[in-house]
Amino acid sequence: MKAVITNPTMNPPDAVTAPLREIAEIVTVPDRSTEALLDAARDADALIVAVEPIRASLIAELTRCRLIHRCGIGTDVVDIEAATAKGIQVTNVPDSNIHEVAAHAMAMILALTRRLVAWDANVRAGRFGDGRLGMSLHRPDVQTVGLIGLGRIGRRVAVAAQAVGFTVIAHDPAVSAEDAAALNVTLTDVEDVVASADVLSLHVPLTDATRHLLDAAALSRMKRGAYVVNVSRGGLIDETALAEAVASKQLGGAGLDTFEIEPLPTDSPLLGVDGILLSPHAAHWSRESLGETMVKSFAEVARVLRGEAPHNPVNRI
Repeated sequence: MKAVITNPTMNPPDAVTAPLREIAEIVTVPDRSTEALLDAARDADALIVAVEPIRASLIAELTRCRLIHRCGIGTDVVDIEAATAKGIQVTNVPDSNIHEVAAHAMAMILALTRRLVAWDANVRAGRFGDGRLGMSLHRPDVQTVGLIGLGRIGRRVAVAAQAVGFTVIAHDPAVSAEDAAALNVTLTDVEDVVASADVLSLHVPLTDATRHLLDAAALSRMKRGAYVVNVSRGGLIDETALAEAVASKQLGGAGLDTFEIEPLPTDSPLLGVDGILLSPHAAHWSRESLGETMVKSFAEVARVLRGEAPHNPVNRI
C-alpha cells in the first residue's frame, strides 16, 4: 500500500510514522506543483493533507484511494462531496489544537478591547499618556462577547471570556439551551448575536452556507465601535467590507488569523487600515499541538488502511 503526504514541507519523525510504515510505503510529493501532486497521488491508497486543495478534478484521477486525511480541524480544502461519491473516506483531527486556537481568539479579544496596539504605538512615539485613548476603553463587565459557533473552541472561549468578566451570548443550532446554560451562555439567533455583541468571534467551518457570513449588510448591523475576531476561516468575512467598516469607524477594529487568500496578498485592503490586528494563520501553532496532530494523523491513516473504523470520520461511506 502507498500513503502520500501532499505537503513537501511536512517531515514527521520516524516515531510518528512508524505505525503507518509497518503497512504502507510513505511518499512525500517533491514540490507544490499540481503535476507532482497528481503523479504521486494517482495510485495512492491514502492522502495525508495539510493545506493543499484536493478538488474534484484530482479526486477523479485517483485509481485506488480509500482515504483522504486532513491533518487538522478544517476540511474545506477537500471536496468532500466528490470524495464521498467515489467511496473515499475523509477524516480529520478535530481536537488537537483547540487549546491554542481558543487562546489565540481570547488574546485577540483582549488586545482589541484593551487597545494594546495603539498603546504600544503611543509609547514608541513618546506619547506616554493619552487620556482620550484611555477614555475610549470599557471594562469587560459591561461588554458582551458574541460567539457564532459553540463547539469545542467556542466553548473554551466562552469560559475564558467569562473568567475575565465578559457576558457571553452565542448562536449554534447544534447546541441545546441546556448545554449553553451549563456554560452560563445565552443562546439566541444569529442576527441578535451580530447586533448585540461588543466583540463578535467566529467559530464555524467554511461552507456554502457560511461563506461571507459577515458581509457588508451584517457588518452594518453591528454596534458602532464593536470588534470582529476570526480565527476560523477567512471566507467567513467579506474582507473588503470589513476594511471599509473599520476605516469608517463603524467598527472599532478586527483581529484576523485567517484570510480568503493565503498568504495575504500585498494589495489586500486589510493592510491599509489602522485597527486591524493580523496574524498569519498561526492560531493553531504550538509544539504540543503539532506533535499531537501528527501522532493522531498517522495513527488514523494506519487504522483505516488496516480496515478498521476511523476515529474521526468526516463523511459517511
